[in-house]
Amino acid sequence: MKSSLLKALILLFALDGLAAAQGAGETGVGARVPLGRGWHIQSSTVVKEKGDAISTAGYRAAGWHAASIPSTVVGALVEDRTYPDPFFGKNLRALPGCTYPVGANFANLPMPDDSPYNVSWWYRTEFQVPAADRGRRLWLHFDGINYGANVWLNGRQIAGADTVAGAYRRYEFDVTDAALPGRTNALAVEVFAPRPDDLALTWVDWNPTPPDKMMGLWQDAYLLTSGPVSVRFPQVVSKVEMPALDAAHLTVYAELHNATAGEVSGTLRGRIEQAQFAQAVRLGPGETRVVQFTPEEFRQLNLARPRLWWPASLGEPNLYQLTLEFETGGRVSDRQNARFGIREVTSEMDAAGHRLFKVNGQKILIRGGGWAADMFYRHRPRRLEDEIRYVRDMNLNAIRLEGQLENDQLFDLADRYGVLVLAGWCCCSHWEHWTHYDEYKEGPVWGPEDYVVAAASLTDQIKRLRNHPSLLVWLNGSDNPPPADVEKMYNDILVKERWPNPSLSSATAKTAELSGESGVKMEGPYEWVPPVYWLTDSKLGGAHGFATEISPGPAVPPVESLRKMLPPEHLWPIDDVWNYHAGGGQFKTLDVFTKALSARYGEAKGLEDYASKSQLMAYEGQRAMFEGYARNKYGSTGVIQWMLNNAWPSLIWHLYDYYLLPGGGYFGTKRACEPVHVQYSYDDRSVVAVNNTRRPLGRVKLTARMFDLNLAEKFTQSATLDLPADSNARAFTLPAPEGLTPTYFLKLTLEASDGELLSSNFYWLSTKEDVLDFDKSTWYHTPATAYADYTQLQELPRTTLKVSGSVSRRGEEEVARVTLENPGRELAFFVRLQIQRGRGGEEVLPVLWEDNYVTLLPGEKKELKAVYQLRDMQGARPSLAVGGWNVPIAQHPLVEVLKKETRRP
Repeated sequence: MKSSLLKALILLFALDGLAAAQGAGETGVGARVPLGRGWHIQSSTVVKEKGDAISTAGYRAAGWHAASIPSTVVGALVEDRTYPDPFFGKNLRALPGCTYPVGANFANLPMPDDSPYNVSWWYRTEFQVPAADRGRRLWLHFDGINYGANVWLNGRQIAGADTVAGAYRRYEFDVTDAALPGRTNALAVEVFAPRPDDLALTWVDWNPTPPDKMMGLWQDAYLLTSGPVSVRFPQVVSKVEMPALDAAHLTVYAELHNATAGEVSGTLRGRIEQAQFAQAVRLGPGETRVVQFTPEEFRQLNLARPRLWWPASLGEPNLYQLTLEFETGGRVSDRQNARFGIREVTSEMDAAGHRLFKVNGQKILIRGGGWAADMFYRHRPRRLEDEIRYVRDMNLNAIRLEGQLENDQLFDLADRYGVLVLAGWCCCSHWEHWTHYDEYKEGPVWGPEDYVVAAASLTDQIKRLRNHPSLLVWLNGSDNPPPADVEKMYNDILVKERWPNPSLSSATAKTAELSGESGVKMEGPYEWVPPVYWLTDSKLGGAHGFATEISPGPAVPPVESLRKMLPPEHLWPIDDVWNYHAGGGQFKTLDVFTKALSARYGEAKGLEDYASKSQLMAYEGQRAMFEGYARNKYGSTGVIQWMLNNAWPSLIWHLYDYYLLPGGGYFGTKRACEPVHVQYSYDDRSVVAVNNTRRPLGRVKLTARMFDLNLAEKFTQSATLDLPADSNARAFTLPAPEGLTPTYFLKLTLEASDGELLSSNFYWLSTKEDVLDFDKSTWYHTPATAYADYTQLQELPRTTLKVSGSVSRRGEEEVARVTLENPGRELAFFVRLQIQRGRGGEEVLPVLWEDNYVTLLPGEKKELKAVYQLRDMQGARPSLAVGGWNVPIAQHPLVEVLKKETRRP
């Protein structure tokens, strides 16, 4: 295909490709007709007819598979139950065509000759075009096709695979002459899977790749209407007066396209709340032009006291709405609406060469996770919002998209919730095979057509992303910086398309030929390391600089999720089915993690014991990583946990599992990243208060209490501190452990001057330290030569808690309020709470717990809140289950409270 692509692609790109519209209109012109439902798919080996026949209304698609989009081919076959659940056990491995070596990166391997996906597949649907659209221009949009396609509408070929190529291209076709207003229309798309030398989607080593290589319509398809002139890509660029933040100056852009063969004159009108502005425009035949409104020419675009957009950790993510209309001949030709935020993102290199980001002039420590879409790119709007709510709930402020450039809803949610986005291309595939280098010594390299596809892909993505206030930075490469010619091409596009934010050559510290140092690093680890690693490493992934992807390793989910993903006969001991749900490459087993778990907590006695100890490992590991970067800010400037979530049920790299069950890592992260925090330093035993807010805190009281295993208090100390905004303060250093049991405990509290509890933190520590062999570090791991000893935790006496709770309604949500009290003499350690569908039923997910996996000293009381969706109860009454490390699980009723609560803004 490639040899025939080049000329057509150059022509298409030269015409600027008119990718997807930024926002849907209201009624009439600008209205959006979604084309997500009513599709059917079938292999071209089964379908004997050609595109002209298949795209005819009434065509009999007998034996085709029902589908909806977005979805890949295999995703649709899973949804219609042609294949059994591929997420269970090794079912995925049993799918036809899934014969590549386990753990290999399938993106770089050819499709097997006998694979059912080594041929094209047809997508087909029928839809109605309103009769009222007769006489209007009709625009057919595809926001993502992987990889190439022939497109047919009503018996006519609209586009061919000589121009439709590139997973990240966004296509707009003028189908006015082919569409049939007031009648049934038939659309057929013949899709071709990517090859190893295509700029396609890939899952790298995060999870197995489906056998179709994600071929299909992986993003939205829809129809837009307009008059003779269309309005596309509304953009508002903000200039904020700093440091006062009392004014902002806006520049508004829009792209106009005259779809006719004649000249068109008209007026482009804009509105932002009370500010209105307009200018006359004359477009030549077929002309496309970017029109701008500057604050110098239109003084109403100079705003006093603007409501700034802030990431959630710094303030409110305020949004405005822009409306643009083009009028000609007394009628509105097109209308576009776009939400935007007034904010300014900058970055700089500090004296140590670390990249520091600022939002509205305010320094920000970036703390986030790497994003994974659904393995089959199925669009699930509610789940998407649930996951972004989890990000906010963990007090994270960012997600990183390594090639996972999802549909527009993700970015709209990030805007609304104040979550920053680091976006860019993916590694370990043809995207970084520009030429041969150390990590890529043989195989296909870029040819002329790849430059064209890459340029067109970046253009389309930047046009749709640039107006989102959540976008922090664009990364031109991931694991490697592009060579000078590619980076220059990319950077020229960023300038041409008015990218308003910083951009970097890659996510690594490797020096780029063109732009030099990036100021960020990708030095691992990705495998298990002990908590002390983050504050003792000074060369690799430790808490210094900006780490774009690091992790304390595997994240084995709670036992309930293990039972969902593993067959009963493979639940225990760990075997190849477990390993299939680990990663690829160097991450195909849990061996390093399990060795450390056994040495530190004692060898697991079975499935439940292993899962329980894994939550401890994840909690302390994630807490230590985020706390390390917080203590060292702004010598440390950012940390991205690899990863936030998974594309399928996985045993590695997540903060919550595929079933949306938050485990130990989730709550360790949430604790570490709270706005005001007290923490312990594993390297020098210092106790530190962290203020992540923009307000100063005066006269806060920090208290540390140390206990041995029997809860004999061995040390206590307090200090009163003043915490300026966005600051840290070391209160004191704890004495070396003497006269303590091998396992001991540390309780930290931070109180406001009025006695309000601002933060508390509970650590289990060991007189025997974890020891690392830094000389044997690799790009993904630093091995341990000795381990801390927490085996005494297995000797904690069993105890019980006094539990009470109530539940009330808040709109479509229910709010459970739980009181835990420890009336006994023993420690209640690592206590987990669950809201269940009825007594002993399945846990309600997703759920937002104020805190979980909590520890209570004798006499201590905690009040906790959980929020979940009423519909997720499926008609059952909520029940509370409470159990912990040494607390037998017990069921408790939740008393229904009739009062209705008001949602916080």
